[in-house]
Amino acid sequence: MEQPLILELAEWLDTPPGRYVQAWEQKQIDAMVGNVFGYHAIQIGLPHWDLLRANRIPYKGRTRVLFDTDAHAGEVVVADPENLPFDTQSIDLLVLPHVLETSARPHQILREAERVLMPEGRVVISGFNPWSLWGASDRIPGLDPLLPVPAHLQVSLPRLKDWFKLLSFELDRGRFGCYAPPCTSQAWLDRWAFMDAAGDRWWPVCGAVYVVSAVKRVTAMTLVEPKWKKARKRVQRQAVVTGRHSDSVL
Repeated sequence: MEQPLILELAEWLDTPPGRYVQAWEQKQIDAMVGNVFGYHAIQIGLPHWDLLRANRIPYKGRTRVLFDTDAHAGEVVVADPENLPFDTQSIDLLVLPHVLETSARPHQILREAERVLMPEGRVVISGFNPWSLWGASDRIPGLDPLLPVPAHLQVSLPRLKDWFKLLSFELDRGRFGCYAPPCTSQAWLDRWAFMDAAGDRWWPVCGAVYVVSAVKRVTAMTLVEPKWKKARKRVQRQAVVTGRHSDSVL
């Protein structure tokens, strides 16, 4: 049986470029979830990587896919990201690290996130940028792809923004990061470390990865009264007006 992409990604995160990505994403997500309040926070996928450590919500959990036989079986929930086993409007914070791009139905995952989140709940999503140097290396013939997720499966930020608009999410903030050229050794990643500061300034949309935060907005409800109630009110108003006319005649 072919190994799911999410498990290939978990193995890749233990390589030099994977640790480089992890360090940057951890810093961004820590900042985004640190001040999110509520009662329930859930991380979907990659349970060995704690992306809720900076959050102070009392109940925090992580999920894993069925095929993940890691040593976290007793600590996390086995769940399909496309069909989350949580009640509607029961979660205050969701973190989805590279989950959309490792699924065949990323839009359905986002729909599930919208379903389980409370009004004003927050979702934090990370993913690879298909328009970065890392994503481009997957399209150049003769080059071995650096990333475990093929470029055609990676969800670009403009595409993600479109999905947000179709649902009830409002983009709150986000960042691109990891500007070093594609390389597999720690030595070369260290040599290109200066690119991170330069990239933020000169080509911010070309980072290898991104992290975004969005809030679930729920429009105010307008109560619609039964027609018979409206008709009764009109009759009452007419009676009052008629009474005032008779008083003026007297």
